[in-house]
Amino acid sequence: MAKGNISVDSENLFPIIKKWLYSDKDIFLRELVSNGCDAVTKLKKLAGIGEAQVSEDEKFKVTVSIFKDAKKLVISDNGIGMTAEEIDKYINQIAFSGASDFLAKYKEEDDKGAQIIGHFGLGFYSAFMVSDSVEIDSLSYQDGAKAAKWTCDGSMEFELSEGERTERGTTITLNIAEDSEEFLEEGTIRSILHKYCAFLPIEIYLETPDKKEECDCGHEHDEDEHDHEHDEPKPINNTDPLWMKKPSECTDEDYKEFYRNVFMDFNEPLFWIHLNVDYPFNLKGILYFPKINHEFAGQEGQIKLYNNQVFVADNVKEVIPEFLMLLKGVIDCPDLPLNVSRSFLQNDGYVKKISAHITKKVADKLTSIYNTEKENYEKYWDDINVFIKYGCLRDEKFYDKVKDIIIYKDLDDKYVTLDAYLDGKEKKDVYYVSDPVVQSQYIKMFKDQSLNALVLPTMMDTHFISFVEMKQADVKFKRIDSAINDISDEGEKDEAAKAEDEKLIEKFKEKIGDDSLKIEVQALKDENVPAVILLGEQSRRMQEMYRAYGQQMAGMADMFKDEFTLVLNSNNALIKKVDTLSDEDAELVIGHVYDLAKISHSPLGAEQMTRFVERSNKLLGKLF
Repeated sequence: MAKGNISVDSENLFPIIKKWLYSDKDIFLRELVSNGCDAVTKLKKLAGIGEAQVSEDEKFKVTVSIFKDAKKLVISDNGIGMTAEEIDKYINQIAFSGASDFLAKYKEEDDKGAQIIGHFGLGFYSAFMVSDSVEIDSLSYQDGAKAAKWTCDGSMEFELSEGERTERGTTITLNIAEDSEEFLEEGTIRSILHKYCAFLPIEIYLETPDKKEECDCGHEHDEDEHDHEHDEPKPINNTDPLWMKKPSECTDEDYKEFYRNVFMDFNEPLFWIHLNVDYPFNLKGILYFPKINHEFAGQEGQIKLYNNQVFVADNVKEVIPEFLMLLKGVIDCPDLPLNVSRSFLQNDGYVKKISAHITKKVADKLTSIYNTEKENYEKYWDDINVFIKYGCLRDEKFYDKVKDIIIYKDLDDKYVTLDAYLDGKEKKDVYYVSDPVVQSQYIKMFKDQSLNALVLPTMMDTHFISFVEMKQADVKFKRIDSAINDISDEGEKDEAAKAEDEKLIEKFKEKIGDDSLKIEVQALKDENVPAVILLGEQSRRMQEMYRAYGQQMAGMADMFKDEFTLVLNSNNALIKKVDTLSDEDAELVIGHVYDLAKISHSPLGAEQMTRFVERSNKLLGKLF
């Protein structure tokens, strides 16, 4: 038996870090700019506790400069700076985090120190993903400190010498590699900064000195500004994003403008939720409810995840519950347990608590709107009901929170809750309409009897009603064409009446030519309707669900054959006279009654429609 320590060969480790540390190559700029912001944040913190001296009017910033001709990208700041000893400690020792060291030293002085971004001590090395060599020139804030310069060509060797910088802060120079020259394009750099650094807390400026030198008008400015007045340069970022403010400090127009600017969506959101949580974790953000389609398929929102105002990723499912992905918004959580690249989350209990809290806040907001702005809630419903129903299907805790505010449109275009619809009913049958046009005859019969039904027209509704039935065992949803108990006057029949019914059924089967067709005779309250077709609820529902899954599952639908039942209305005058007709006329009438019943249920096929038209012409001819 042998014991020992695992050996790590740094010469093999460094190339791995350079190539595989980050999932996206452009993240190097996010890391270096974030480090610059940290350097300024540290200095401001020290100044606040009297350990550093800064001028009251000093303008703190991070500047990114592109020297395309020299193939250099330079990131500089006027932050805390480093001594040669600190460079040796924080740069030469891989994974030794200066931010963590700083926080540990000053954590009791000021809780705001937690806003420092870096934690792992690896971000700097992302520079080598795009560079042949990297230089650091830094001057510490400390009295009497000398500038220090560090140079490395990506191997394990470095040079540390006296630097050239004369003002406090750090300059990092990347000598861009040949295969990464796209990072010398102003448009590319501007796009990356906008993506990752648009809301960093320190002002960030982008400069192109080569263009300034080309200008001969006597002023320094970018080439595309030559015909404009020589304004002061503007930062590319917003240091005080809306989500970092208190809700009481924000107006409706502020929220709408932020939505337009961040998501480039010029349709106004329906409403929004401003998250501002300090305990049990630090969480800020804004979630917007956009107008969405009535079907979930193809819908995609955009929720941006930030860590201390640094963009991490879009739609991170570990933090944002899946059903909230229909929304748009920003979430900023400084305490997220990110891995070293900040691109992926460690999936632990803390993250689950954050996700659960976001779900709760959404449910609370919806409940608040329902209770205090009922009219607006009903206006929003067509846009948000798919989101809410999908949320219930994906998260039962969310369902428990919102089940009492789920509303349904009825046949009178009014909104009711399920409890209100069932109020006073001994049997918990919920009739519904999936297609008001196709099922118009059934709707008329219901309305004529002062009966009501709910309108549930989407495929999401098919899934949702099955879910509700599972949660409330006594509730049964029945499509309006699946049962006629409430529109029938059927009473107990004697043997003679039953025999007459059987005779009528046999005649219909004979003339239709389908012995397998299920036929019943009942006394419908509406005497004008000769016959209706009923379709079994469960078999129809299973068919629709399988077809919804596309081609792969379409074949499964055939396992659930349509359970059609033709119901003949014994109160209808035409049905009463069928026995008195000649065989020829009876065949025409019976065929027509059957097709009319089918048409009111679903469109006829091409061949059936041809026969229907021919038969209609013959029947019209009988009038003359």
